[in-house]
Amino acid sequence: MKRESNRPRGKGERGAPSSRGGERPAGLVIVDKPAGFTSHDVVAKMRGMARTRRVGHAGTLDPMATGVLVLGIERATKLLGHLALTEKEYVGTIRLGQTTVTDDAEGEITASKAAHGLACEDIDAGVAELSGAIMQVPSKVSAIKIDGKRSYSRVRDGEEVEIPARPVTVSSFVVHSAHESEAEDGTPVTDLLVSVECSSGTYIRALARDLGAGLGVGGHLTALRRTRVGPYKLDRARTLEQLQAAVDDTEGEGLPVMPLGDAAAAAFTRWDVPEAQARLLLNGARIPMPRFEGDGPVAAFGPDGQFLALVDNQGGKAKSLAVFAI
Repeated sequence: MKRESNRPRGKGERGAPSSRGGERPAGLVIVDKPAGFTSHDVVAKMRGMARTRRVGHAGTLDPMATGVLVLGIERATKLLGHLALTEKEYVGTIRLGQTTVTDDAEGEITASKAAHGLACEDIDAGVAELSGAIMQVPSKVSAIKIDGKRSYSRVRDGEEVEIPARPVTVSSFVVHSAHESEAEDGTPVTDLLVSVECSSGTYIRALARDLGAGLGVGGHLTALRRTRVGPYKLDRARTLEQLQAAVDDTEGEGLPVMPLGDAAAAAFTRWDVPEAQARLLLNGARIPMPRFEGDGPVAAFGPDGQFLALVDNQGGKAKSLAVFAI
C-alpha cells in the first residue's frame, strides 16, 4: 500500500534521507546511561543531538543507575508509553548490614547492623520470598505521586510518607556471589552480586531494602545496571559520547536511530494487514482482527512493509492505540 505525502520522512523510514541533510530523525535511540545523570538529563542531551524538543524516554533510571535507557524521537514518542510496560533486566549489588533513607547508596545511612556469617540458606529463602508475583512498597524517595505531590518532595519537606503496596512480578532474582567486607564506618557487611528480571514498576532498591529487612540486618542497593528493556539489550546501546561522535562525524550518517518499523516489530507481535483493510484501519475503521498469543498491543504493518499503527483487539476488532503511517 502506498500513501502519497509531501511531508518529509524521518531517517530510517522507507526512502528516508539521512538526518545529515537536516532532517529530524524519527525512531528510537538506545542509550547506555552514565552514572550521575538523571533520565531527564539524557533527554536534554538528545534534544540537542537530534535538533528537536520532541524527545522522551521509556522507563526512568535513577541517577546512580547505568545502562539501557530507551529514547523516542519525534513520532516514536508515541511508542514510549507502551514500551515502558515491558519486562526489564538488571544486574546490581546489594549491601546487607546498612539501611539508607533512599534504599540506595545515595541516601543517608539510617541504621547499621553486623551482617557477617549470614547463612546461604537464609539469603536464598529471603530471595525466594521476593520472587514471583509479590506486593511491593515502593521506595519513599521516588517519583510516585501522593495526592498530586512527588513522594521524594514530601520526604525532603520532612513529611512522613506512606505508599501503598502495589503488585509487581519478579520473574527471576538470582544471587551470583556474596562477599563479606567492612563499610566505611566499620560495620561488617555482606555484598551480594545479583541479577533481576521483573515487570515494569518494580523497584530494585526496594528489593534490596526488603531482603535486608527480612534477614534482620537491613540492606540497600549500592550499584545498578539495566541490561534490557523489553527486546532492547545493552549490546544495542551507545554511550552519550559515542552518539555525539556520530553526530559530529561529517563523513558519517549522523545520529544512529532505530527506524519505527524495526522498533515496533522487535517489541510487539506483528500483524500484516492486506491493502484494503489497511486503508480502512488508517481511516479509523475497526477492522476484523485475528487473535494472537499473549497480551498487549499488536503492531500492524501494510503490504508494503510500512508500520501503520499499534492496535488492540477489542471484541475481535482492531482498535487503534496510536497511528504512525504518514
